[in-house]
Amino acid sequence: MGQNRAIGLDGGLPWHLRSDMKFFRKVTMGNPVIMGRRTFRSLPRVLDGRLNIVLTREDGFDVPPGVVVAHTLEEGLAAARSACAETGAGEIMIIGGEDVFREVMPQADRIYLTEVNASPEADTWFPELDPTVWTEVCREAHEAGPKDDHDFSIVILERL
Repeated sequence: MGQNRAIGLDGGLPWHLRSDMKFFRKVTMGNPVIMGRRTFRSLPRVLDGRLNIVLTREDGFDVPPGVVVAHTLEEGLAAARSACAETGAGEIMIIGGEDVFREVMPQADRIYLTEVNASPEADTWFPELDPTVWTEVCREAHEAGPKDDHDFSIVILERL
């Protein structure tokens, strides 16, 4: 998220951070990923090596084979838990967007957060985090460079 809590603009990210995308791939690989319909549509393709679960209220939402459609967060979490039991995956990853983050936050116990040193224009926002609920357990700073538009930090937060 940006310094202004921005996470999206016009169906995409408001920055380009290749190093963060590599981290995202590494931390989500092998785990089920739950996302909203708009986040799914923003992806260039289905995320390989991960069960893709798309939350939508839209009836008949068309997805490629292997992608699971869920109509509620609980339905999506049940599919993810089942996948974890079958594969031994360690975590259920929630990857966006704003509404999904807000709905799942009371159940989350860990957040992998990229803090971007910018306040870009946006139309999608990350929910405010209550500092009495979360504690930082790890922080890794990255400087802007040829593959990263901005300085950023990868932060891991855990529920107290």
